[in-house]
Amino acid sequence: MKAGIHPEYRKVVFLDTSSDFKFLGGSTQGSEETIEWEDGSTYPLIRVEISSASHPFYTGKQKADKAGGRVDRFKKKYNLS
Repeated sequence: MKAGIHPEYRKVVFLDTSSDFKFLGGSTQGSEETIEWEDGSTYPLIRVEISSASHPFYTGKQKADKAGGRVDRFKKKYNLS
């Protein structure tokens, strides 16, 4: 790596604002806010709107397309088998 051109990579705490879920990860993004983590250390706090704790794909609450494909909709529209 070339010296002096890469941002600082450090540990940060991500807070999912929709579910109050927190996790420790690494990032180059900085923050003015800090939080004390479970290990007693203080880390920058980055607020996110969605994480694996609130995303429909990971929680199993996603909507499935129940209308079917084009053929199914056509058959339903014209009462065909």
